Amino acid sequence: MGIINVLDKHVAELIAAGEVVERPASAIKELIENSIDAGATDITVEIQNGGVTFMRVTDNGCGIMRDDIKLAFLPHATSKIKLENDLDSISTLGFRGEALSSISSVSRLQLLTRNKNEDIGTSYEIEGGEELVFDDAGCPVGTTIIVRDLFYNIPARMKFLKKDRAEGNAVANVVDKTALSHPEIAFTFIRDGKRVLRTSGDGKLKSAIYSVYGKDFADGLMPVNYELDGIKVQGYISRPLNARPNRSMQNFFINGRYVRSRTATVAIEEACKGSVMVGKFPACVLQLTVAFEAIDVNVHPSKIEVRFINERPIFDAVYHAVKTSLNQFDERKQITFKSKEENEFPQTIRNPKPFVTTPSKFEKVNIPQDTKDKDPLSVLENVVRSLDSKKDSKSSISDASFSDVKNPLEVYSDKAVKNQTGFEKKIENIKLKSIDTEIVSESKPEPADSYVPDYIPQKQSAEKAIAPEQPDEPKPIIEQPKNKLVYVGEAFRTYIIVEKNDKELVLIDKHAAHERMIYERLKKERGAGFSQVLLEPITVLLNKNDYEAAIGNLDMFAECAFDVDDFGNGTLIVRAAPQYLDFDDIESSVIEMAGYIAQNKTDIRSEKMDWIYHNVACRAAIKGGNISTREELMDIANKVDEDKTLRYCPHGRPVCTIITRYELEKQFGRV
Repeated sequence: MGIINVLDKHVAELIAAGEVVERPASAIKELIENSIDAGATDITVEIQNGGVTFMRVTDNGCGIMRDDIKLAFLPHATSKIKLENDLDSISTLGFRGEALSSISSVSRLQLLTRNKNEDIGTSYEIEGGEELVFDDAGCPVGTTIIVRDLFYNIPARMKFLKKDRAEGNAVANVVDKTALSHPEIAFTFIRDGKRVLRTSGDGKLKSAIYSVYGKDFADGLMPVNYELDGIKVQGYISRPLNARPNRSMQNFFINGRYVRSRTATVAIEEACKGSVMVGKFPACVLQLTVAFEAIDVNVHPSKIEVRFINERPIFDAVYHAVKTSLNQFDERKQITFKSKEENEFPQTIRNPKPFVTTPSKFEKVNIPQDTKDKDPLSVLENVVRSLDSKKDSKSSISDASFSDVKNPLEVYSDKAVKNQTGFEKKIENIKLKSIDTEIVSESKPEPADSYVPDYIPQKQSAEKAIAPEQPDEPKPIIEQPKNKLVYVGEAFRTYIIVEKNDKELVLIDKHAAHERMIYERLKKERGAGFSQVLLEPITVLLNKNDYEAAIGNLDMFAECAFDVDDFGNGTLIVRAAPQYLDFDDIESSVIEMAGYIAQNKTDIRSEKMDWIYHNVACRAAIKGGNISTREELMDIANKVDEDKTLRYCPHGRPVCTIITRYELEKQFGRV
């Protein structure tokens, strides 16, 4: 007896249904596409419990004639194609004739429809592929399909469904994509009794984008309108400053069908190269119009992937379309300076004119070079006498008086001038070493604790030179630390340079070192103490898949010092973030985390958290090029010297490098 069996009709239908209907979102996609092919201008989608227990799609299309209703539920029954040649130029979204047959075989389905040429509608009920009711019904022109208890007769497939929230988000993602692909259709999406989406159907793509993704996303877009070799590219692309950390917001539509296209993705990113920061990706909603015979849409069961006869024209059209849009609409705002009168800070003027201040302030004058050999006190007396004679007429010193000055010396002069504290400075109290040295006032000595860098030579004041010699006092012997670090400087505002024990020169990457320090602290404290409440919460828009991954792992954000909550309809709200994270980086950090979690759902928890710790530490650390104080840099250097584990950043880059004194002297030929 042979072992090959011919499957009965019911089993064959269940297998076929498994290829077409994977989850509620698959059924919704097929039903919406049928409504669009029927010429609908208004489509309403309603689900309950993620679509598992209830789905309803209502349209105002042409409806199904009564004689065609039962035929429509047979396998491979379709009105879209008839002959073999029709497969070469498919212009409709649906064409296989499997949707209604597959859905009805794994659910309890009810159809209400009326064709525009009929006076009475029809009600048709089918359960598990078996007909129950076929009767007259009162209904408007169009079609309504209600699907209940999906996979009720296939428990094995039912257990693979995710939580209602995840399935509902998948349905929402399908509705969003379809609404963007057909802005001429008004879409309404009702989820568990609440309307979460309504598009206007005015035919304007910008209106659909606004309804689906919100005002902030829509405002950051530039229009695209280009045609090359018969291929039209229309839509919108994000401005370079509004680029996102991942590709989840890249939407491509070909002839009204949402597709994933590697060719279009590479083209748009190549066009944005040089305009978008490394590590960020442009968002887009681009509609491509291509000859139907130039593409094959029959290569994927869900028709989400297409194949081109020649991919090069597609690449060129998208590339030049995006490039043209960037050149035309990416207007960077120029920084304009106010006039001298309006500017908050006076601009520096070359060869400024000398001026005379009021008696309540110190007055600046320039002393000519030819006075260098004269008695300093007589020079000052002449200057003061000259100033006093000109105050009555309120005239300034003329430009010609000091036109040949080569070595000016600024001095403060006034016979009795009060400073801001009311203390009187007498001209007699000023001591001079010579006309070329600084003028030092006895009444205001230099603070003893004033900071002077080690590498800048200190000038000897005139007062110190005149002071009598004092006997040297014995200095206490201070034991030097074992590892003494001496601050030398900072190179390129990135690398700390310190001298260690007079034997080594240590160069430290301040960003890599600080990043490793934050990373270790995050791992140790699991984000405790790093959170800071935001004065104004931030909303973060996500792709529906990333959104589902994020709200299912909110505790992981909390462990990284984020206070993130579900804000509904694909949006998260951030109320607190790590205290060292820049405000502008909070949104992109959350987007990156959500995207990574969505792409690595099979990873173990510690691997996910480790990546998030990397991400937060990198963004929170001091950046190369930032201005840092000496104290901050020395604090980093001391911690790197004390903690031997701080040798590599979380990404594997070295934190520091050491040059010995012997190696340095060898380079200069000293040894």
